[in-house]
Amino acid sequence: MFPRSRRAASVAALVIMGMTVVGCSSTETPITASPTASASAATTVDNCGTTVAEGTEPERILTIKSTTFELLLALGLEDRMIATAYLDGDVPAAYAAAASEVPVLSKGLPSHEAVLNLEPDFVFAGWESNFSADGVGERAALEQLGIGTYVAPSACKAVEYMPNPLTFDVVFDSFLEAGDIFGAEQAAQTLVARQRAQLDAIVPNGEGLTALWYSSGREQPYVGAGIGAPAMLMKAAGVANIFADVKDTWTSTSWEAVAEKNPDVIILIASPGNTIEDKITLLKADPVMSTLDAVINERFVTLDFAAAEAGVRNVDAVASIVAQLDAL
Repeated sequence: MFPRSRRAASVAALVIMGMTVVGCSSTETPITASPTASASAATTVDNCGTTVAEGTEPERILTIKSTTFELLLALGLEDRMIATAYLDGDVPAAYAAAASEVPVLSKGLPSHEAVLNLEPDFVFAGWESNFSADGVGERAALEQLGIGTYVAPSACKAVEYMPNPLTFDVVFDSFLEAGDIFGAEQAAQTLVARQRAQLDAIVPNGEGLTALWYSSGREQPYVGAGIGAPAMLMKAAGVANIFADVKDTWTSTSWEAVAEKNPDVIILIASPGNTIEDKITLLKADPVMSTLDAVINERFVTLDFAAAEAGVRNVDAVASIVAQLDAL
């Protein structure tokens, strides 16, 4: 999926050249893209089974989901996005000014017709399922119309493309690959070098805690499993995932299964239609979950939904988890 040696060497060169990393969040300052840092258009990548050319530098980009929108904002490409859609909440404060320049096409997944009316030259989606006949359109159909497509590599679902497991190396490589595709190589290298230094500076929690990653669901909870972003973030924060043995990114389970594992803490994911308050109310009312020490003593850690998927918020998410655990 990623030409790792070339990308890693590029970032290492940046660090060796003496880039100074200020003690700030990884989402603090969007990077200005350099128009001279594009890759050769002859280079291609295999993206979830679809061939995508690097270095084409599309000028009318539509992003779907917060993770793709925020990555391009971090790369300083707001002037090349004609719209965004299907966001998972507000962008981080550092990107607010740049984000205000990009129209929101729709709160949900836009239709194929709505996408075509925008006349984009490229669609960058956070989920592979966004590309469907009932959604923005099938990738092959869009390509026939001259519209390039790309899926965040961490969201590829076929076994041969799904990261197993997802790691920060894979996440950082995806930033570099996006930089190659969108003609922002230097900005991507700077972003990765900065975030890698910030990640290395985080001291994981050392209490040996176990955790449930509760994403959504009422009767049947949808939780973080063993190979996706939740697993990556929990590992980096120093907590043990109670569903680490499930070889998937997320999984459905039962409250009884959660109670049997009796996690020390519960990581709650906020989304516009499923708030932290909603989740806590449900846990306290559930006859099984309400008996757990983590619920009784409100040993909760909270994150926004966009920070729970592979993207530019992940390093800050690890720091936030550690800080919240230390404060419990």
